[in-house]
Amino acid sequence: MNTLIYYAFNVFVLCLIVLAVGMYKPKWILLWMDKPGRLPVAMIAGVLFMIAAVMFGEGNKQLQQEKAQLNKQQTTQQPGAEVPDLH
Repeated sequence: MNTLIYYAFNVFVLCLIVLAVGMYKPKWILLWMDKPGRLPVAMIAGVLFMIAAVMFGEGNKQLQQEKAQLNKQQTTQQPGAEVPDLH
C-alpha cells in the first residue's frame, strides 16, 4: 500500500478522535482557550478531514501512476508480440 494512503487513514482517525473528544469536552482539545466552543473543534476536525481526503486522493493518483508504469514496462519486455513470418 502507498505510504500516503496509510498516513491519510491515520489523519482520518485523528480527525474522528478530535471531533468526538471535542464535542464531548471542548476544553480537552482547545487547552489555550478560557471558554472554548464546539464550533472551533468542528472546524479543526473539518480541516483534518480535508487534509486526509487530499492525501488519500494523491496517494491513489501515485498508485495508479505506478501501476501504469509497471504495466508499460511489462508490455515492452514481452517478446513474441509480433507474428513471425512463415515464408
